[in-house]
This record gives sequence, C-alpha cells and structure tokens, in this order.
Amino acid sequence: MHLLEKCWNYTRAREVMASGYYPYFVPIEGSTDTEAIVGGKRKIMIGSNNYLGLTHHPRILEAAQEAIRRYGSGCTGSRFLNGNLDLHEELEARLARFTRMEAALVFSTGYQTNLGVIATLVGRNDRVFLDKLDHASIVDGARLSFGEVHRFNHGDLGGLRRLAEGAREQGAGMMVIVDGVFSMEGDIAPLPDLARLCREYDAVLVVDDAHSIGVLGPTGAGTPEHFGMTEQVHLIIGTFSKSFASIGGFVAGPEPVIHYLRHHARSLMFSASMPPAAAATVLAALDIIEQEPDRRERLWQITRKMHEGFKSLGFDIGPTETPIVPIMVGPMEKTFVFWKELFDAGVFTNPVMPPAVPEDSCRLRTSYIATHTDEQLDCVLDRFARIGKRLGVI
Repeated sequence: MHLLEKCWNYTRAREVMASGYYPYFVPIEGSTDTEAIVGGKRKIMIGSNNYLGLTHHPRILEAAQEAIRRYGSGCTGSRFLNGNLDLHEELEARLARFTRMEAALVFSTGYQTNLGVIATLVGRNDRVFLDKLDHASIVDGARLSFGEVHRFNHGDLGGLRRLAEGAREQGAGMMVIVDGVFSMEGDIAPLPDLARLCREYDAVLVVDDAHSIGVLGPTGAGTPEHFGMTEQVHLIIGTFSKSFASIGGFVAGPEPVIHYLRHHARSLMFSASMPPAAAATVLAALDIIEQEPDRRERLWQITRKMHEGFKSLGFDIGPTETPIVPIMVGPMEKTFVFWKELFDAGVFTNPVMPPAVPEDSCRLRTSYIATHTDEQLDCVLDRFARIGKRLGVI
C-alpha cells in the first residue's frame, strides 16, 4: 500500500463540500468582538472563545502595536537562545502571582504547553491518567511521553481509583490531568474529589484551565480558585487564545518544576518564542481582567440568560455549567443542516462531529462573550427556536 493512499481515498469532506453544508475553514473577512463578516454579511459570533470580549479592546490593540514598534514582528528564535524577551519574563512573573503559584513558564501555544509539560515530566516507569474528554493536546502530550497512558470515563472517579490502585501496586509515579472546564460539554471538573484521590495515591494533579482562566473564580484565576483549593493542585496549564485574546500558553507551579521544564521541555526549547505583540497583549489583558471584574460578572449574567433561554425552548444543553453551551442535536446530517440554516440566518456556531464526540451526540457548540448585547442574544434565541422547531430538534 502506498503511504499516501489514504489521502487519495479520503472523500468524505469533499462530499460534504459538494452538498453545500461544509462548515469548516470559513473565511472571515473582518470582525468585531461579537460579530464576524463572511461573504460581506455580518454574523452574530457565538462560536468564539473570546469570553471577556477583549480582542478589540483599545488597550489591547495599543499594547500590541507598541510591542511591534519596539521589538518588531517576531523573535526569530527560541527562548532558550535568542528569542527570550523581557516581556516573556514579566508575563511569567505576573501569571505566577495571578494563579498564586511560585513560578510560571510561557510557551508559544497552549498545545505546545501540554506537549512539553506531560512529555517532559512523565517518564518511562510512570503512569498518566486522562479523562476521556480531555483536550486533544493532553492526549498527544501523553502519547509523546515514555509512560503508560490510561484513560478513564468522563468524571468516573471510581474508574480512576482502580487505575491508580494498580499503578501503586507497581510502584509507578502518577500524573492525573484533566480539563478545568471541558470544552465540548461546558461542565467543570470535580477538583475537590480529584485532589483527595491524588493525595491518597501520591499522584501529581494537573489542571488544564484553557476555558477557565478569566472566567471561573472570584478574580478569574480559574478552576482551582473557583473551588478555593489552589494549594492542592500541583500544576495549572492555561492558554492565551481564549480570555487573553492572543495566542500562546503557560504552566504555573512549584519553582523547581518550572525550572526543570525550562531546561527540558522540547516544545519550548526547539520552537520559536511567542511573538512580542502576543506577549504584550496578554499583559494588557491581565490588567483588564484584574481591573474590570464587571466583565466577568456580565459574562455570567449572559450565561444564565442563555442556559435558561435554551432550556425554556426545549433544547438539550447537556451538563454545562459555564459560558460553553452545547445544543444537542444527535444525527450528523441534521446537525449540518441546523448549522447551515443558522449560518444563513446570521448566526455563527460550531458544529461538533465524531471523533470529537460520540456518533449519536453531534451538537452545535455555542459560547458567549461578555460584550454580547441583549438584543444579539434575543436574536440568537429567536433563530434557534424558529429553525429548531422546523427541523424537529425541539
């Protein structure tokens, strides 16, 4: 068999394109924080992770422009050698204080952060335990490690306990890593129970707070702060492509662990560093998150409105507790049609298909922004109600 035969035989996406219902790689011609312009038409954006609405904030744009003027457009090298800026180190100090950890380390993307942290820390005789709904970057980081990878059913602490018991009998080191907020369901990881289990089995507890930072907790510091248990989590991983309106990622934790990662994580050492404008953007976003808590309060007002609105219309929104609101549809074909009709009606959503979710639980993933207006939200609910009834979803 030729190595590329699978490419020549892959026809599914082209079939969907030909049908007119292909929902991916939509070219956005322009945007505001709550709208996207596609084909010259404005769409209400409810498919973004721009939770605090900072992508177009004047202070964010000014910080990015000033960084480009001062440092240029890129670092042209890894942080290990010539690409380490004072901005990166200032950002790490700020993030450590924000998350209440001893130290932090900034990577070029959130994906690279998970690859670097897991693959570096989990060794040949270790075990790493993943929730089956963990993000793909966690799965890939675990695959890159030399340890044994075990996955437990979503939220199944009994299953995790059985796996940990087996690892303890073999004298293995253990890491448990979960999403703080699960990106396709919107539910929050049961950190108090996970922390108790990890203490019992002397396992390292790692939380990927990509969808939690800026959203959960009294100051927006994420899931550990939400539960009041930051000191019980060994490492917090975050990304800058959501609430921080930029790109990049970080890990925060004990200083010796961060120091070790700085000198051993291949995805940090052998990748060009985070661009100056991106780092400056995150610093400005941190200022806004700390100085404007009303943004987070508004986001939660919107979240309650949309939870109640969708449920009152008869939609199944699953177990969500956050601004991520999945609209359960079921069959793949109906989900594509629902997406297309909403898109044509001016609402931008994200259709989620296998393998991201099981075959019979396709959905439209919606997520909300602190700067959405009530008028926009009412329009979204109206379009969902009208199209959902016609398609028999409600």
